[in-house]
Amino acid sequence: MSDLVTGDAVVLGLRPARLPSRALAILLDLTLYVTAYVLIGVGLTLATASLDPAAQAAIAVASFLLLLVGIPIAVETLSHGRSLGKLACGLRVVRDDGGPIRFRHALVRGALGVVELLLTFGTVAAIASLVSVRGRRLGDVFAGTLVVRERVPGARVMPVPAPPPWLAGRFTQLDLSAVPDGLWLAIRQYLTRMNQLDPQVGAAMAARLADDLVARTGAPPPAGVPAAAYLMAVVHERQSRDAARAFRATAAAGASPPAHATHAAPVAPVPPVASGFGPVPTTAPAPAPYVAPAPAQAPRAGGFAPPA
Repeated sequence: MSDLVTGDAVVLGLRPARLPSRALAILLDLTLYVTAYVLIGVGLTLATASLDPAAQAAIAVASFLLLLVGIPIAVETLSHGRSLGKLACGLRVVRDDGGPIRFRHALVRGALGVVELLLTFGTVAAIASLVSVRGRRLGDVFAGTLVVRERVPGARVMPVPAPPPWLAGRFTQLDLSAVPDGLWLAIRQYLTRMNQLDPQVGAAMAARLADDLVARTGAPPPAGVPAAAYLMAVVHERQSRDAARAFRATAAAGASPPAHATHAAPVAPVPPVASGFGPVPTTAPAPAPYVAPAPAQAPRAGGFAPPA
């Protein structure tokens, strides 16, 4: 998965989770935690029947905080944002910068979750998630986190946009052998999604990818060529080389003669046949005189900048 980040600081390829999937994940988690709390609570009640009421109340409060607050915080911290409910629904809690959460993020989410989810039965969390553009509840807002979808449905592969016509064929001599596959994948992801990004963020990402590509090819950056157009032209050049290589391999495989056909049988000469348009000539006509072709003019040198 790419490590590029969009303007919302969300890793490319992941989508913010919405209310239905988040509600299902929370319901699964609460069902598990409440079931464990009831079973352990019944056991503690039987075990502390001989204690005074104050001690029983203290044990009940401690078990409530441990099972319904402490355990969810520990699970999200140790699993880096993947509780059992989120794992079943394909969700994950990440930071605003796309990285894994830590204990302080899980602590804020868990503390506010007592009010949002338990005391108000999820009403506050549902309203906040519906109002938020990225579906965040109050715990996510104060903790600086975001719940994203890790399993997304397969989408149609978007083609890479074509480069400007004035850049066609300008990078035929560029050495692309040192460019790794990861950089090609990152460039392709950017080019297919650059229209969905903020213009300033997209320009910064294009400049960074173009610098990485120039460093791998060893060629100086072309003057006057925008970074996005440079990336389009180089990707188009690589696709053209791959297509030409595949065509040559197919043509070579189809043009090879079979192993048993080493010698061709002689063909008997065909006698001339008379026709109604006159006698058949017995001698071949004289060949036309050879005319040397005119020397080709050298192409004019041009830069990478677009024409005025």
